[in-house]
Amino acid sequence: MKCQAAVLRGVGKDWEIHEVDLDPPHAGEVLVKMSVAGVCHSDDHFATGDTVPSEDMVEMMRAAGSPMPSTFPLIGGHEGAGVVVEVGEGVNSLKPGDHVAMSFIPACGSCRWCVTGQSNICDAGAHLNDKEMTDGTVRRHLGDEALLAMMQVGTFSEYVVASERSVVKIDESIPFHAGALVSCGATTGWGSATVSAGTESGDTVVVIGVGGVGMSAVQGARAAGARQVIAVDPVESKRAAAPSFGATHTSPSAAEAIELVRELTRGLMADRVVVTAGVVHTDLIPVAMMLTRKGGTCVLIGIVPLAEFSVPMILTDMIYSNKQLKGCLYGGMNPRADIPRLLSIYQSGGLKLDEMVTHRYQLEQINDAIRDMRNGRNIRGVIDFQPI
Repeated sequence: MKCQAAVLRGVGKDWEIHEVDLDPPHAGEVLVKMSVAGVCHSDDHFATGDTVPSEDMVEMMRAAGSPMPSTFPLIGGHEGAGVVVEVGEGVNSLKPGDHVAMSFIPACGSCRWCVTGQSNICDAGAHLNDKEMTDGTVRRHLGDEALLAMMQVGTFSEYVVASERSVVKIDESIPFHAGALVSCGATTGWGSATVSAGTESGDTVVVIGVGGVGMSAVQGARAAGARQVIAVDPVESKRAAAPSFGATHTSPSAAEAIELVRELTRGLMADRVVVTAGVVHTDLIPVAMMLTRKGGTCVLIGIVPLAEFSVPMILTDMIYSNKQLKGCLYGGMNPRADIPRLLSIYQSGGLKLDEMVTHRYQLEQINDAIRDMRNGRNIRGVIDFQPI
C-alpha cells in the first residue's frame, strides 16, 4: 500500500513528506492506521547528529569489525497511537479494530531481562537503530530506496507496520493523544522519578528540563510523595506551567538551582536529581551531582551527544559522599504493564496528559513542529492524522 510519511535524508536536513510504499505485515506483525504521533526530542537527535556516529567513530567501529548499517533515509517518530487494521500470521494478542499505543521498546516476554521485570532492556530492542524490523528485513520503500523506521515503528507515517511486540492494546475510551504520550515521554518521565530514582515520601527532587519527559517526572515525583519538587528550565513558559503539574519551586538553570536547593534543604541538597533535558551536554553532569545530597541518586535520561564522551566529574565526591549516577532507559518501566497502568492513572485524574499537549500539527507541518520543540514552545506537540 501507499501512504504519506516524513522522511529524513541526513544530518542537518529538513524532514520531507513523501508517498512511500509499505509492505503488508509479515508473521508476528500488525498494520496500524495512525491517529496521533507525539513529537519527542529523540526524533530530532538524528537530524542534529547527536545520535549519529561521527566519521572517526565509524572508522573505529569498522576497524573493530562492528557492522555499520546506514541510518538514512529514515522515517521518524516513535510515539503514537492508532487502530489495528490488519494482522500477520501468528498474531493472537491483537485483532483489527483494536486501539493501540506504540512501544518503542519491543518486549519479547521471554529473554532474561523480560522475565526478571526489565523489559525496558529486552534483547529484542538491542538493535533498534541498526535494522529495519526485528527479523532484519525491510517493510518501507521510497522508489528503489529501503527506508529505516525509527525504533522499528516510524510513527511519522499514516500507516505503520510493526512487530506485535512493539504494540500495546489500550482501552477504546482512551483519547489517542494520551495513548501517544505514554508511548515514550510520559512513561519515561514518570518512571525516571519513581522507579529509577526511587523517590520516597518526604524527598526533595530536582527535575532538570521540563518538556514532555520532565513534566511527567515532576508528576511522578509528587505522586511518589516528594515534599519539594524543583523544576529547572530556561524557558519561562515551562517554568510558569510547572506548578500546575506539581512543582513547588522553579529555577532557570541547574547552576542557579544550587543555592535554592541548599536553602530549601538546609544544606543537605536533593535526595533525587532527574536529568531530563532534551540535549544533555557533559558539563551539566557535575552540576547535577552537586545538587545531589550524600547518599542521593542522580538519574540521567536525556541524550548526551555521541561526540561528547568525556565527562568532567569529581570521582572522590562520588565515593566519599556515596552518591549514585544512574543511566535510565524508558524510566525503568515495563511497557506492556505500565502503559495501561499509567493510562488508568490518567483516567482517574492522577496524571495530566491533556494539559501537556500544547500544540497540534498536521504531518506536512512536521518541520514547524520540530522548530517549535527546539525553541521550547511546546511541552509536547503532537501530529494529528485526521483533519483538525
